[in-house]
Amino acid sequence: MNRKRIWGWWFYDWASQPYATLLLTFIFSIYFAEVAKHRFAMLGADTVQAGAQAQALWGWGLSVTGVIIALLAPVLGAVADSTGRRMPWIWLFSALYVAGAAGLWVLAPDGAALIPALVFFGLGLIGMEFTAIFTNALMPTLTSREDMGRVSGSGYAFGYVGGVLSLVVMLALFAESATTGLTLLGQPPALGLDAAAREGTRFVGPFTAIWYAVFMVPFFLWVREPRGPSRPVRPGAALRDLGALVASLRHRRSLAAWLLSSMFSRDALNALYSFGGVYAATVLGWPVIWSGIFGVVSAVSAAIICWLGGRADRAHGPKPVIVTCTLALIAVCAVVIGMSREQFMGLPLAHGSRIPDAIFFACGVAIGGAGGMLQAASRTLMVRHTTAERATEAFGLYALSGKATAFLAPFLIATVTAATGSQRIGISPLIVMFLLSLALLRWVKPEGEPGQ
Repeated sequence: MNRKRIWGWWFYDWASQPYATLLLTFIFSIYFAEVAKHRFAMLGADTVQAGAQAQALWGWGLSVTGVIIALLAPVLGAVADSTGRRMPWIWLFSALYVAGAAGLWVLAPDGAALIPALVFFGLGLIGMEFTAIFTNALMPTLTSREDMGRVSGSGYAFGYVGGVLSLVVMLALFAESATTGLTLLGQPPALGLDAAAREGTRFVGPFTAIWYAVFMVPFFLWVREPRGPSRPVRPGAALRDLGALVASLRHRRSLAAWLLSSMFSRDALNALYSFGGVYAATVLGWPVIWSGIFGVVSAVSAAIICWLGGRADRAHGPKPVIVTCTLALIAVCAVVIGMSREQFMGLPLAHGSRIPDAIFFACGVAIGGAGGMLQAASRTLMVRHTTAERATEAFGLYALSGKATAFLAPFLIATVTAATGSQRIGISPLIVMFLLSLALLRWVKPEGEPGQ
């Protein structure tokens, strides 16, 4: 086992995690919503309409990006496998990641660059998703089959540490309050950035790009592809191989069931991640600073639990880990549905009680830990359903299954929320989706089926 090569591979998780932590979840997405809402209000919309238009614009941007990823991921994977090369593709999409993240600087508070910002965000997100496909495809060449769970879990843990460190740096030094112009440390943004122009918060894009560029250096220095024959690019042959792989699913019940199971669980998990901040702000009335602390707590717990989960994966295999994590996430959904400021599971709470805050922080630990461990173990189980030669193609198919129904959980939550008038009950479809993922695991072989 080449430990330096494994550490280099882990540095991809460390380098890329801030796109999800800083841009997709905690800082840029919130800033984009603020700017878009203000822009639409200036154009004549009332407060409610402006907020809805801002959310719709963000959602359409993510939807278009998701469709592009879903359509291209398996095709690019097949092409890469047909040539026997993955590293050139990682270089290419790393450049897209950096360019997209850096371009987010254009979104000034006046909102004139909303569409360009969405385009840059989409380009960077495509770069992140595609580099993940090709780096994940290197997993079979890193270590033994028995040790792959530990390597995958430790990689996710390392990545979450990078995510939380980047979030702390942004909150402490750069991201300013819209009202005071000061950072979490009570100081103006570092590097002389203009708080009035929200340059501290806008710096989150270039900061993410710089972070990735710096911390991908160990990856490119230490990770080398196994030597093999270099084959010319033949898109037609690659697409025929991909078609054969998709057609083979009817004979590969374990792989087909796993792709469907992971489709439901990943869709529900992503919705749970997205819902956390909204729930905290609207149901519990948390200020932004608490949401940032909540993000730090979730990321730290994810790092620790992912590291432990990697050991459990190595000892027991990925499937039991996935089942345990899914049950934990179902329990979190049940707690969220049963809690408000006034009561918990039907039991009344005293006015001003901090019990809901404490419970939701515990939910954050569970979401971060179980969610991260679920993703790490899912990566390992996917490796067990492919071979080193066709790993990129398989992970492209895995990415497709993860994006094919990305609209489903938000649609179900919106529909149930509208029908019941309750945000809490609106989260109930996620329980159904997690249960479906569990039911489908019945046909998934713990040792996988490497290919036919």
